[in-house]
Amino acid sequence: MGLESHLQELAEKHHKLDEQIHSEQLRPHPDDLMLVELKKRKLRLKEEIERLRHEVH
Repeated sequence: MGLESHLQELAEKHHKLDEQIHSEQLRPHPDDLMLVELKKRKLRLKEEIERLRHEVH
């Protein structure tokens, strides 16, 4: 897998997590523990994307 396709895959996962977070926040009684976990996963993906982008440049 090329670096660009890997970055695209990570970006898609990041976007899906963002959608999950948004959906959970719209629920009448959001699951706070789930939100914390989703946000942590989203942050780790963002950090991985940034790390890979910096390695390329």
